Amino acid sequence: MKLQPDRSDAPTILGYGDDWIGIGHQGQAQKIQHSLVLDSRGSHSDWQCTRFEDLGAAHFERLADLAPELVVFGSGARLRFVAPALLRALMARRIGIETMDTVAACRTYNILAGEGRHVVAALLLEAPRA
Repeated sequence: MKLQPDRSDAPTILGYGDDWIGIGHQGQAQKIQHSLVLDSRGSHSDWQCTRFEDLGAAHFERLADLAPELVVFGSGARLRFVAPALLRALMARRIGIETMDTVAACRTYNILAGEGRHVVAALLLEAPRA
């Protein structure tokens, strides 16, 4: 599916599939095939997680360190909620978190970033099981 971005300086999700996310920023497009953190202030990086079951508190502490208004967590191909204990760093800093499947998180991130909000998308792309 192709998405059309609003005018914004934020990195934008241009499209996605089962095992990839296309992002664009400053006129450059990139196809990502691993879990990533996308910050509306201009950066993106590998999220270092290949399975939902491997998520730990350190994954969410890293998101809290970015100090966004809101984290949009894409939990993979289906909606799954992490244990509240893993979200302690976000809650302590009063950072909101919305959980949805990764496809919905991509769309939601674009809307919020397009409005000029400081949002971070944590998008889980799970490696196929052997």
